[in-house]
Amino acid sequence: MNVELSPVATQSLAPLPPPDAKRLRGAELCQILHWLASARIGAQALTQTYLDAIAAQNAELNAYVALNPRALDEAGASDVRRANGKIGRLDGVPVAIKDNFDAAGLPTGCGLPGAHAPAAADSHVVARLRGAGAVILGKTQVPEASLAATSHNPHTGAAHNPHRHGYQAGGSSGGAAVAVAAGLAAAAIGSDSLGSIRIPASYCGLFALKPTSGEISTRGMIPAARRLDSVGLIARSVHDLGVLLHVLGGHDPADPRSRRRRVELALPDWEPGKLRVGLFGDLDAFGTEPGVKRAFERALMTLAHELENRRPVGFGDFPLTRARRAAFFLIEAEMLVTHARAFADKANPVSPELDAWLAYARRKSAADYAAADRLLDAAVVFARGLFEQIDVLVTPTTPQTAFPLEAPLPDNSGDFTCIANLAGLPAVTIPMGTTLDGLPAGMQFVGPPGSDLRLLELAEVCAAALDAAPGYPCGHP
Repeated sequence: MNVELSPVATQSLAPLPPPDAKRLRGAELCQILHWLASARIGAQALTQTYLDAIAAQNAELNAYVALNPRALDEAGASDVRRANGKIGRLDGVPVAIKDNFDAAGLPTGCGLPGAHAPAAADSHVVARLRGAGAVILGKTQVPEASLAATSHNPHTGAAHNPHRHGYQAGGSSGGAAVAVAAGLAAAAIGSDSLGSIRIPASYCGLFALKPTSGEISTRGMIPAARRLDSVGLIARSVHDLGVLLHVLGGHDPADPRSRRRRVELALPDWEPGKLRVGLFGDLDAFGTEPGVKRAFERALMTLAHELENRRPVGFGDFPLTRARRAAFFLIEAEMLVTHARAFADKANPVSPELDAWLAYARRKSAADYAAADRLLDAAVVFARGLFEQIDVLVTPTTPQTAFPLEAPLPDNSGDFTCIANLAGLPAVTIPMGTTLDGLPAGMQFVGPPGSDLRLLELAEVCAAALDAAPGYPCGHP
């Protein structure tokens, strides 16, 4: 029997037109994957959309310091794979890479002056991305030596917050955050040593994950301090972070600090209303701006059911500020080794500010380094005790919102984020709303080692309840 379709039914089977450029650039990674899978858009056309946006806006935003000249070729290869039915988990998705990761054929400058030779091989993370079919768009802006929580670099200029030009995007993964918030990449990979992915995410209204230390290999990443370093993920939704974690996570025998799981990551089986939620009793003691404090209190009111079982916690006798400064000293000391050749290049000198930080480390002894390292051991022990009392620690991500690029850097920007690096813990940040002056603020969830999937699930529930992601400025300036 022949069945004749009505005009309405026939019309419903017609292919949908591709999304316009603004919608493509503001979409979540998972939505982009759906459009690619349903042939609403091809990888080459998608990549061209991002490249056109970069050409139009990067001069103003300064998110990228180098572009991949083979990006369209990589996207074309993805289209061929889709036509043949053999694709990777991220096939055709355009991704940005922080400029302290090696990507074969692209220079790794790490924000330092002078010319930099192209990398001979991919870092572990870039190799995983390529293996999953992702398109590498280019390398994003970092501060000098990828050291400070700023998006300004004396050699390559400043990356501007897309929500307010002339304002900080944070650091050291500020360029990565700008690329994602401005719709110049579907997602980005950065690094996080004391909050370097979460601080920019908070300032730019994004979602970010610092995994359990060692969960994602840092091989091929220029280190800040190996003990503190984690690969960081930044995107426009919590679910996107989970996809990236599954692609990039796992043991790497060539990385001495890679985590070999005796058990898998804990299943996402928390029941939010029954969680023991730790909150700091006095946010003013951390120098929290009134606007951030109000946004946090408003978010907690909205999450009265999801974060119901709350209890005050504190650092007690643990010297958090001293531990954070000790960690910064470890970073400075390791940089003397990591960048020894660059620092000796008199033809391309580093800035006086960086030289002053390095001079401090040069004056210290091996015994000073050992003492600082032991203080970080105390942070691990403190965190173990803390998470015997609670399941999750919830804080503002940063004590302040973005501020003018010319303003001095606050000393406390990493006070809420640093404990995750000091103790090797996973941490997620989500947007929790805006302050009265219209700037985004973030809410952070910190859990015990191995609770990454549980944190992501909780963050997704809370993000849905808050519905506070800003409208990302993905149009032309």
